[in-house]
This record gives sequence, C-alpha cells and structure tokens, in this order.
Amino acid sequence: MRNYRPLKSYFQFTQQQRTGIIGLFIIIIALEVLYFTVDFNLAEQSFPEKEQWMAYQSKIDSLKEIKNERKVMQYSFNPNFISDYKGYKLGMSVLEIDRLIAFRKENKYVNSAEEFQEVTKISDSLLKVISPLFKFPDWTRNKSNFKVEKKEYVQKTDFKKEKIIMLDLNQASQEDLIKIYGIGEALSLRILKQKEILGGFVSMEQMNDIWGLSPEVINELNSHFKIVIPKDLKKIAINDASLKELSQFPYFKYALAKQIITYRSMNGNFNNIEDLTKIKDFPVEKAKIISLYLEF
Repeated sequence: MRNYRPLKSYFQFTQQQRTGIIGLFIIIIALEVLYFTVDFNLAEQSFPEKEQWMAYQSKIDSLKEIKNERKVMQYSFNPNFISDYKGYKLGMSVLEIDRLIAFRKENKYVNSAEEFQEVTKISDSLLKVISPLFKFPDWTRNKSNFKVEKKEYVQKTDFKKEKIIMLDLNQASQEDLIKIYGIGEALSLRILKQKEILGGFVSMEQMNDIWGLSPEVINELNSHFKIVIPKDLKKIAINDASLKELSQFPYFKYALAKQIITYRSMNGNFNNIEDLTKIKDFPVEKAKIISLYLEF
C-alpha cells in the first residue's frame, strides 16, 4: 500500500476541481454532438449566383483567347519581298516560297493577289487568309486603266522599245527617287542624306552601303540612274588633313584616322591609294571609291 500512496495524491481533487472536470466533459460531449448533427455546408447555399458568375467568367476567357489569336498578323506588307521566315510564318510551304524567290530573281513582280497565287501555287484557303494583308504600290490599283493604251501600241512596241532616260543620281530629287519601285519617303531621304554627307556620290556601288536597300531595289536604281561625279566635289587633302577631318569622313573611323596620322608622321606623305592600303584595317575593298574623295 505504501507504493501507491504517491499515485493516490494525483486523484484527490477539491470540490471546485471536480466541478471543473465535469463541466469540461459536458463541453466535449456537446461539441461531439454538434459535429455529427449540424451541416456545415450551408455556406455554399448562401451564394446562389455563383454558377451564373462562373458561366460569365468562362465566356470572358474564351473571348480573350479569340482576341489573342487575332493579334498574330495585323500589319500590311508587299508580298514581293517575303523572306523565307515570313513565308513560313504565313503558312507557306518551302516549295511555294522557292517559286516566289525564283520569280523575283528574274526581276519580275506580282501586282495582285491573283498573280501571287499563280506564281506560288498556294491554296485558295491560304490565299483567303493572307491576301487581306497584301499591300501593293498605288499604281497597281490603276493597272486596268493602262490596258487599253497597251493594246493600241502593241505593234509599235514589238519592234521599238521605249528608251529609258538615265538620270544623274547626284541631281535626283526625292520625287525622282520615290518613282522607283520599292523606295518610299524614308529610303529616299536616307539616300539624299548620304549624298549630303559625302558631298556627292562617285559610284553606284555606294548604294550597297545604304541600309534598307534590297538587291532588287538597287537593280532598279542601276537601271534608272547613273553617276556623274560633281566638278566641285570637295576632296580631302590626305597629307594635310587633321585627325578631326579624317575621322569625319564616312569611310574612316576614328581608330583608322588615328593610324593614318601616325603612319604619315613616321613614313612621310602618301603618294597614292596603294600607300594607304598598307595601313592595318584599311577597307581595301572600297579603295577605288575612297581614292576619288582624296587628294594626294
């Protein structure tokens, strides 16, 4: 009995402690009864408009998806200048793109959606999708106005071709340049700006240095313009020019201009363009053009 006396002390409670224990048991039993008898899902029934709201939300989501799909192609372009990548994005096959490229290499142009399909052999369904994005030059819209005139002079053109008048590019205005197929306001201004910087062009090869001119447009320029070197073309005195003057010349960067000054001070004056080509990083492929701007 002595061994159980320490344990007996844990089970001896006062009147207040017994009352508290009994109350705790009553609360536990009451909570158990509430858990098994009360439906806690009533909160779901307090929002009868939830299903209607979810229906509206699904419609909104579907409209957003349709709007995003329509954003894929929203800009117009000239189909004559479709690249391999753009043709792929439009849904054209490799064979269809190759047909267009081969046609363009012959220096020919398509002037309508029908001609585009005739050249590329694309399907009617694809043409219906991409043709609204085609943008042809304004003169092609009035193409029908020229058909009658062409019939009247068919016999004359058979034995006599119209002679193209070659204009001096250094005397050309912006209006003259815009007449060339593929040149708009931006490209024409870029050509005139480059002419102003150089003081005048000395070769049609310089068109290759103007950003944005495609090979097709350059061919058109070559067939309508020629270069007449201006008599008052300001040349650079290569043996007297300062570092600042040389670095402002479009064909000389600052580093190259500095090397020219250094080479000149160590080896004496330059006698010809061949002396300049000995300098490291000199653009030898443009030596002929550069020489026309220099004075030895």
